[in-house]
Amino acid sequence: MTTAVHTAPDYLLRLGDDALVAAQRLCWWATRAPQLEEDVALANIALDLLGQARALLGHAGRVEGRGRDEDTLAFLRDDRAFTNVQLVELADTDFADAVTRLLFFGVYQDLLYRRLTASTDPVLAAIAVKSAKETAYHVDHAAAWTVRLGDGTEESHRRMRRATRDLWPYTHELFVSDEVFARAATDGTGVDPAGLRAPWRERITTVLTEATLPVPEDGWAPGGGRHGLHTEAFGPLVLEMQGLHRAHPGARW
Repeated sequence: MTTAVHTAPDYLLRLGDDALVAAQRLCWWATRAPQLEEDVALANIALDLLGQARALLGHAGRVEGRGRDEDTLAFLRDDRAFTNVQLVELADTDFADAVTRLLFFGVYQDLLYRRLTASTDPVLAAIAVKSAKETAYHVDHAAAWTVRLGDGTEESHRRMRRATRDLWPYTHELFVSDEVFARAATDGTGVDPAGLRAPWRERITTVLTEATLPVPEDGWAPGGGRHGLHTEAFGPLVLEMQGLHRAHPGARW
């Protein structure tokens, strides 16, 4: 009889926090997107990310065994306890930021989930199978907008060029490995993100080239999100996300 292998909760929290914060940030675009159809599309993508977050955080809570469910982990942790990358929390200045972040993060998630379908943790593997189908659409949607805007008007090109340049440094944190990632990769439950950098860059370069946008040069690479160090934009995002739950503790629909 074989014993099921479970992923370490700190690894699951990182993936769940990435998806949760990305969903919260993307929700801001509901009613603000340039087209009514895009309002709906971005809301649906945010719901996909929220579903991923619920599954990952719920699994983390069960594996952790401390009685913390998905709601507790999402709404009752302080901002320094979140381990998401800084890329997903950055505030948007215009629609170009939302498109660029969705492309950068979506390609990363797509590569990650496809590899996690082979995880030795059966629960995580099942989450990855479902999530990979969703991220494939997210990438297609973001790539289409990137090409449309990058190869569009002079103004849309300028904004996309600025967004890709400004967000590029924050992508490096997606691929930084440490003992948490190394341990998950060694036992077969997770993926070392360092190995995703090359295929990620190849796919991003293909999209940016089609969009007539230059691939930004590597240089300054901020980080710290995995260890609870976040940007100024994160505090207000957490307050908005947790406000209702904290104002009405124990409430049920």
